[in-house]
Amino acid sequence: MATQHGMQERRRKRLRFQLRRKSGGRPRLSVFRSGKNIYAQIIDDAAGRTLASASTLEKAVRDAGKSGANVEAAGVIGKLIAERGVAAGVSTVVFDRGAYLYHGRVKALAEAAREGGLSF
Repeated sequence: MATQHGMQERRRKRLRFQLRRKSGGRPRLSVFRSGKNIYAQIIDDAAGRTLASASTLEKAVRDAGKSGANVEAAGVIGKLIAERGVAAGVSTVVFDRGAYLYHGRVKALAEAAREGGLSF
C-alpha cells in the first residue's frame, strides 16, 4: 500500500516528465501550497536558476492583511509573479501545478498570472 506522500511524489514526477517533453525550452511556473501559504517560482530548468518568485510570506502581502491560505491571496500572488516574470523578460511559461489539482488556490493563481501577462 502506498503512502500519501509517495503518491504525491509519483504524481509530481509524472507531471514534470510530461512538462519536460512539451516545454520546448520555456521556463516553468512552479506552484507550491502549504496549509498557511502559497508560493510561486518561474524557473529556467536549462540554466538551473529561478528567474522570479513570489509568496504570501512577503512583507508587502502580509501587511495588506491577506491570509496566505485562501483563494484571494493566491490571486494576489498570481498577479505578482506575472509582473515579476514580465519584468524579467518572460512572457510564455509552462504551468507546473505539482501534485495539486487544478482547483481552488492553484487555479486562482494560474488565472491571475494569465491576466497579469503570462501565457500558458
